[in-house]
Amino acid sequence: MRIERFEDIESWQLARELTKAVYAIVRTTPLLEDYSLRNQLTGAAGSIMHNIAEGFDAGSNREFIRFLRYAKRSCTEVQSELYVALDQRYCTRVDFDELYEQARLVRAKIGAFIKYLSKPRTVNPEP
Repeated sequence: MRIERFEDIESWQLARELTKAVYAIVRTTPLLEDYSLRNQLTGAAGSIMHNIAEGFDAGSNREFIRFLRYAKRSCTEVQSELYVALDQRYCTRVDFDELYEQARLVRAKIGAFIKYLSKPRTVNPEP
């Protein structure tokens, strides 16, 4: 599949789903009242998809990869913040596991995309 818009990127689509899930859990749990953690968690989740989108227009694979690495780190940040939410009993273990796994999957997809973009491209000379 050819990627023509950032919305075509699978890792962006998965990051969007993760962000929607994070916002849903915030709305329905005591996380809503912990402004600092709520803002940190929703910001990190949004940062994943925003960095992928921003990197798409970076102009080169090297620059794109830089933004993808930021997005990947934001996945890890979401995972770490989920531990705080769990430890403070803001979410259930089931909610934690589901969101943690979503973040892990997004992180893995971004990693695979970075690997793909990092491969040297060979150009076939014209006969």
